[in-house]
Amino acid sequence: MSSGTISPEPTASRNITWTDVDRTFWRVAALLLRPLHLGLAFPSILYLAAMTVFLFRPPDLFSFYADRIAFGILLFFIALRIMAVRDTVPFFAGLTLPMLALTALAVFRLLREPFDPQIWSVVASKYIVPFALFHVAVLVFRGPSQRRHFEIFILLVLAYLVFVSIAFLADARSLIFPRFILDESLGFHPDRARGPFLQAVANGVSLNMLGVLVLALSPQRKLVVGALWLALPVAVLATMTRAVWIAFALSALVLGFRFIRRRLLAFCVLLAVTGLFVGLTLGVSKQPLKTALGDRTEERGPVEARLAVYEAGWEMFQERPFTGWSAGGMYAELARRMEGYHLRTFYVHNTYLALLVEFGVPGLALYAILFFNLFRLSWHRPPGEPATIAALRKVWPILLSVYLFNAFFVDMAYQFVIVLMFTVAGMLCASTLGVSEESAA
Repeated sequence: MSSGTISPEPTASRNITWTDVDRTFWRVAALLLRPLHLGLAFPSILYLAAMTVFLFRPPDLFSFYADRIAFGILLFFIALRIMAVRDTVPFFAGLTLPMLALTALAVFRLLREPFDPQIWSVVASKYIVPFALFHVAVLVFRGPSQRRHFEIFILLVLAYLVFVSIAFLADARSLIFPRFILDESLGFHPDRARGPFLQAVANGVSLNMLGVLVLALSPQRKLVVGALWLALPVAVLATMTRAVWIAFALSALVLGFRFIRRRLLAFCVLLAVTGLFVGLTLGVSKQPLKTALGDRTEERGPVEARLAVYEAGWEMFQERPFTGWSAGGMYAELARRMEGYHLRTFYVHNTYLALLVEFGVPGLALYAILFFNLFRLSWHRPPGEPATIAALRKVWPILLSVYLFNAFFVDMAYQFVIVLMFTVAGMLCASTLGVSEESAA
């Protein structure tokens, strides 16, 4: 009898144990699947996280592929989302085809040569990543909440770049983060405000483009936008780059005339002019900064070296006007023709001439077709378009002009800058697909 009364206890204990194991298993599974759910539910957050990696990619070898890992993760989640919601990859003939052709030209040239990770990285930054993320942006930034995420991201990045640039100008090195920005052995222009890009032109173009975007995206945040535009001219001044100065001055002027009826934009342009005068006043009051500004405005050495590079690049184009030079042979040949100049690296320093040298006339023709169709995005305004997209269309030609003007003085291979431009292009294209806001949100 006693054995019969205690025999059910082990069975009950065994049942409780298996139930606990089953619950623990599903809890662990849910915890492991949580990132997958978040990535599928909030693709805009994942997209902006990838852009943050592009902005802060450390230049050391250990993290050299960090941006490629972020890019791969983003594409993985977007592919899963496309299959889950049965969406389709967008296709815009005027943009997709020339981008695809340029990407194919660059990749086919590299496949014929030994693997060089640095050259592949440049090609990925200029062609592969922008081509992919343009189409991803069309899928991601369709609803108001996704565009709001992008707006906050733009405000935060602009505030950060302005702060770092002004801190560099004021010689407050302890406030600059990350610290690799101050490492003179990395990148270019260690004596200028170059930001995490490690290149003053990339920093200046980003400041200019982000400044234009916040005016369109954040009309309700007047205090924040006004404060950023008051500090923006000083940050641009800190880049010590003449092309950036000219592009910013012209874009601010055009913004003022184009949107003169909008009080916020007119006020921001007034703040920009005031900030520029304040920056110049502070600059001339400090002898080291005054000397630096004078050196930059009167410096002839870089101009002469750049003209020599242009001449060498033009000669190379004339030798192969339709086929271009191989990816590896192009830089080696340019260095050979510049024997009298002791430069760290040899680049053409002009996007359009670089296209002619790399791909010949077909490359520049495809680039021209691409940007002609990009400009056309400001012409098409679907009825009932959200106010945010309509505002972006108004500033879109200014944004493109800032990019193209600076492209005359540098070979645009800055991943963050190019992706930023094509992200906005994707948002404009998404508005033309007729996707309802409710289904996209």
